[in-house]
Amino acid sequence: MRRSRIRRLAGAVALALGAALLSPGVPSAAATADPYQVLVFSKTAGFRHDSIPAGITAIQQLGAANDFTVTATEDATAFTPQNLAAYEAVVFLSTTGDVLNDSQQNALKGYVDGGGGFVGVHAAADTEYDWPEYEDLVGAWFKSHPAIQEARLTTEDHVHPATAHLDDTWTRTDEWYDYRSNPRADVHVLQSLDESSYSGGEMGGDHPITWCHEQRYGRSFYTGLGHTIESFADPDFRQLLLGGIQYAAGAVEADCSTTGDPGPGPGGDSAEAEASTSSSGVQTASHAAASGGATLGYIDHGDWAGYGALDTAGATAFTATVSSAGAGGTIEVRSGSATGPLLGSVDVTPTGGWDTFTEVTTTLTAGTGPLFLRFTGGAGALFDVDRLGLIRTPAAEDEGSSDVHLFYYPWYGTPEGPAGSWRHWQQGGHTPPASIGADLYPKLGPYDSGDIAGAVDQHMKWVRRSGAGVIVYSWWGRGGYEDSLAGDVLDAAARHSIQVAWHIEPYSGRTAASVVDDIGYLEGEFGDHPAFYRDAAHGDRNAYYVFESLRIQDWSALDAVKDTAIVLAQTTDTSKADHFGGLYTYDGIAGATAPGWKNAGDHAKANGLIWAPSVAPGYIDDRAVPGNTTPTLGRADGASYDRQWSNALDPAIGGDPTWVSVTSFNEWHEGSSIEPAASVPPPGHGYETFDGAYGKTGEAAETAYLDRTAYWTDRFEQQRE
Repeated sequence: MRRSRIRRLAGAVALALGAALLSPGVPSAAATADPYQVLVFSKTAGFRHDSIPAGITAIQQLGAANDFTVTATEDATAFTPQNLAAYEAVVFLSTTGDVLNDSQQNALKGYVDGGGGFVGVHAAADTEYDWPEYEDLVGAWFKSHPAIQEARLTTEDHVHPATAHLDDTWTRTDEWYDYRSNPRADVHVLQSLDESSYSGGEMGGDHPITWCHEQRYGRSFYTGLGHTIESFADPDFRQLLLGGIQYAAGAVEADCSTTGDPGPGPGGDSAEAEASTSSSGVQTASHAAASGGATLGYIDHGDWAGYGALDTAGATAFTATVSSAGAGGTIEVRSGSATGPLLGSVDVTPTGGWDTFTEVTTTLTAGTGPLFLRFTGGAGALFDVDRLGLIRTPAAEDEGSSDVHLFYYPWYGTPEGPAGSWRHWQQGGHTPPASIGADLYPKLGPYDSGDIAGAVDQHMKWVRRSGAGVIVYSWWGRGGYEDSLAGDVLDAAARHSIQVAWHIEPYSGRTAASVVDDIGYLEGEFGDHPAFYRDAAHGDRNAYYVFESLRIQDWSALDAVKDTAIVLAQTTDTSKADHFGGLYTYDGIAGATAPGWKNAGDHAKANGLIWAPSVAPGYIDDRAVPGNTTPTLGRADGASYDRQWSNALDPAIGGDPTWVSVTSFNEWHEGSSIEPAASVPPPGHGYETFDGAYGKTGEAAETAYLDRTAYWTDRFEQQRE
């Protein structure tokens, strides 16, 4: 059914071409295609944009003028295979949150995969986070945005009907979305955003904002524009929206094939010189010895070329491969336009032939805007330019969130490592290294927690990737294995700007008084260490989570440290929180339903306490505790983790947390780890993998939970702001 419109379009194109042989001025393929229907869906389960009514009206007006009928709805029951079959395209107009149930998601996926069209506008990228396939459909999920402001866009495709009417650059005011991942490798980018033209961009210089791609037999188009009401009265934006709808509906043909070009990166941008987005005087010249078989040639004095996808912001040097059998000359490197600020220049001397290439390089001053090259010299042909590039200093890595804490276990050992024997990996009667007490197998294999330069340093790199800024160190009392490693782990954490809080475990003989002594000991041993966590928002106090705090009834001894330490009870029973500075849950299963979370959060807020509910990706301990009847929680390809995070961040369910604690970074026995698990574990032991998490497979899935933690950390920080 979905492919019928493509067949009708092909017939219309054939008629148009046939008519063109007989008469000039025949209508376009779009004009001769059959009338069709478009569904506009604008349901919101989160932030609601006040531009939605203006958007619906604009699309209705575009439909009336361009031969398609618009049905607007916020009723998700419209998403059935039978109903969607009546439409050639579905527009998600600034939808937000979870707006479709499972059957409705399946209907939309089947509709587009079968040949239908999808159009996402602005907050369509802020939708369906529990549905991994949706990220592929829309292209990328929303991450954050700065304040509404003016910015400059670069047109990367001047042929697609959505952008063919636009100049090389377009300056306008909107709310500029950053995305959780750069979609460039998986989509066809139509427009990108010049981050040097506004404040707050976080995509590292390559910032797609409008794109399209093929979705099996169907088509998908997305634009991040459209936050403001005024957008929908802008003729240029309306034409962009129209072109996207017509492409998605199959009413016009367009090349949205994915090139896989990774685009500009933070370490350096490059392009074939002949692939300029604007130019004057120059032409492409064929040369077998050139990269790609061609150069930018026929260069005379005063000619120029622009590269809209190459941003000079942050570039420190320019390099190019050149040849010359002519007079030679100079390449002027400019930003913004051919007459824009001069950032640097480099001379090109004759190389002895048009197929004899050499490299030239020059340093640059700071630029703002797309790269432009202006060529100067004497009379006649000067030189050819082959591949060119910008070199830039990598952007500094973002600081991790001091409000997201990962429970960290330093209790593992190996015979070859500092432990001198197997520690913990053999739990449940297993024989490491092939057989361990865990249902998942670490990417690093069974490691020693004392391998600071190896396993621990890698852990800290992964913690940084997760977006969390704090690990909560499992500590089993003075003189134990974990205590002996603490200083070295703090050193490793400091090297990666990670901070360390403490998890006071139920060691033998633990009392309220001994915990007070423990706090004094840890403060004395490590309090001056740069990685020792202190909460600047709460009096620079350090933090201690007390596991199984309900084992002890009287915690009044904690009053002695309440001014210097935040001590958290593991409970949601607020009657058990006396003398504590906060509450947490740890339970890796309870987060799925969040029992007591709202009450605990409200109590904490009313009494000046910390509330740090714990979220987990799943729980399974079958291999570590054979025969255990404890319930398990499957990961559901990431849906379980998302549900717990969503519960935590929903004030009506999670109680407005101060911190969010994650169970865990690496508690392998309980299967709650976000540390990468091997995609190819030792065979014959029944290990699970992360395969399928958030639509990722193989090695790509190994870091899926780290990356998803970074996503939710961003959401948490935005919510707090």
